Amino acid sequence: MTRQIAVKLPEALVDELDRLVQRGTFDSRSQAIRTGIEAMVARQHRQEIDQRFRDGAARLPETIEDIDQATALAISSIQEEPWERWW
Repeated sequence: MTRQIAVKLPEALVDELDRLVQRGTFDSRSQAIRTGIEAMVARQHRQEIDQRFRDGAARLPETIEDIDQATALAISSIQEEPWERWW
């Protein structure tokens, strides 16, 4: 489902929008605006996730023991991998 909304834009911005459409970057003004808003919303979403990750890491910081254990597990996984000789 879609909903139509009215948006007022400065004339210079509309001119730039029209140039993008004329160059074939977008099929229409609507597509260009929709793409821009989707990118902005996705960026905001990523920033929120990043902030939550930072908040969680600050609440439960990694210890040296955590890092040592993760390193040991990574090394073990690599050593257990059935590597094929490539040389």
